[in-house]
Amino acid sequence: MEPPNRVPEGRFSLQLDDGEGARFLLIGCHQGLVLSRHRLLNQLLVWDPVTGDQHRFARPLGFETLGPSVHGAVLRAAGDVHHFQVVLVRTEISEQHSRAIASVYSSETGIWGNLMSTPLPPKASNSLLLFPPRINTVFPGVQVGDSLYWLLSGITAGILEFDLGRQSLSVIHVPVDIYARGSSHFTVMRADDGGLGFFFLSRFTTQLWKRKIDSDGVASWVMGRTFEIDKLFSLNSLKWGGVLTIRGFAEDNNVVFLSTATSLFMLQLESLQLKKLFDTTIVGFYHPFESVYAAGIGGGHGGPELLHNT
Repeated sequence: MEPPNRVPEGRFSLQLDDGEGARFLLIGCHQGLVLSRHRLLNQLLVWDPVTGDQHRFARPLGFETLGPSVHGAVLRAAGDVHHFQVVLVRTEISEQHSRAIASVYSSETGIWGNLMSTPLPPKASNSLLLFPPRINTVFPGVQVGDSLYWLLSGITAGILEFDLGRQSLSVIHVPVDIYARGSSHFTVMRADDGGLGFFFLSRFTTQLWKRKIDSDGVASWVMGRTFEIDKLFSLNSLKWGGVLTIRGFAEDNNVVFLSTATSLFMLQLESLQLKKLFDTTIVGFYHPFESVYAAGIGGGHGGPELLHNT
């Protein structure tokens, strides 16, 4: 893209004074901020690629390491563009119980809050998987209203909810019997009505679910739209490589990234418009960066430009 819709590529290359940039692993992007963890030092990094601001801080007590079982999300403090919060979550497995644990960091105070926990569901009766339930660290957390959501996978599938207002954890069941569908892909998302949604993909069959709350306060899943991607777009599944896989989700723009064995595509869920981005055989997950900022705030980084949710 050209200005004013473009930000210089160099601004998205993490540069640290101590040369440790390559040792940080990406956790996720949210509200124009990037959250990463250090491979060795048990440090977290929040980085604003637009302004170049960086904030490094240590892990909380109760998180012995920042290994692959740890997930999290960063979000800006309400009404304050200069401060942020980080919600860190992990699973704790023992012979007696399995539970999820969370802690919240505030950049304003520079400290972590108390640990919170909730039990994880037991093994599904029809699951053949042996490993314990864990937070799916492939997919980033999604914010819906005043809550953050992450996928749970393993011997059971579910959704972990962290309520920012109540500072509490809970587990929500998914609307589809995952293990009865064979090979499938799924992720949490923001529904078109602004509530919690669930994207389920089995080969080319797509289901969009919504979480609804009735007048009595009882929550349940409701089927939204369902469609066949290959039929909808008159695509030859063999030409596409035979199967689709979820590779990323841009929550603010309601866009899901899908790949075949040979290509990466972008599907806009409201309009159902599909766009091929490029050919690739590299398997990986993409973390879309979305941000809106005023022209001129990025001084010292190649001149003022305006980024529109890209």
